[in-house]
Amino acid sequence: MRLYDNLDSGNCYKVRLLLAQLGREYEVVEVDTDKGGTRTPEFLAINPNGRVPVLETDDGVYLAESNAILWYLAERTEFLPNSAIGRAQVLQWMLFEQYSHEPYVAVARYITRHLPPDHPRRAELPERRKQGRAAFGVMETHLQSRRFFVDDTYSLADIALYAYSHVADQGGFDLAPFPAVSRWLERVAAQPGYITMTARPG
Repeated sequence: MRLYDNLDSGNCYKVRLLLAQLGREYEVVEVDTDKGGTRTPEFLAINPNGRVPVLETDDGVYLAESNAILWYLAERTEFLPNSAIGRAQVLQWMLFEQYSHEPYVAVARYITRHLPPDHPRRAELPERRKQGRAAFGVMETHLQSRRFFVDDTYSLADIALYAYSHVADQGGFDLAPFPAVSRWLERVAAQPGYITMTARPG
């Protein structure tokens, strides 16, 4: 397998984390997103949406969208529940991550880390952070009586939400008001096969 990747991307990190925990071998192709690496004709030929990550499977199929890649890799593994309701609940939280978490937590981090202080997009930060805190509030309520998001078992739901949550401070978020979220972050980091966001395979 080959992963078209960017080391600073939480969406790419999700995939690397799962691959590490599955013990799967793969090749990394680093794509410099800040310098237009996802907008070249060569990259757009494999993902017309111009985003990383993209996984090239052993069969030569190009698969985009981080959560779709997670689902593909986790089939018939312990990272997806066996029951239909459990799988649906994992999907529920993965959709929450994409619609209620990633647009605010991840984007605030991107603006803070990658755009200059005078960039006009910095005007978005107050609203992005407000909505991000709301997402953490939903997570906090859910985790107050649970160790993990679904069936009290570590799953794709946790991997998807962990990626940007554990670096939320880099986007200006204070997680002190969310102690259940903070404890959950520690539990995820203690899972077998865990790697940090900057770790490379091999």
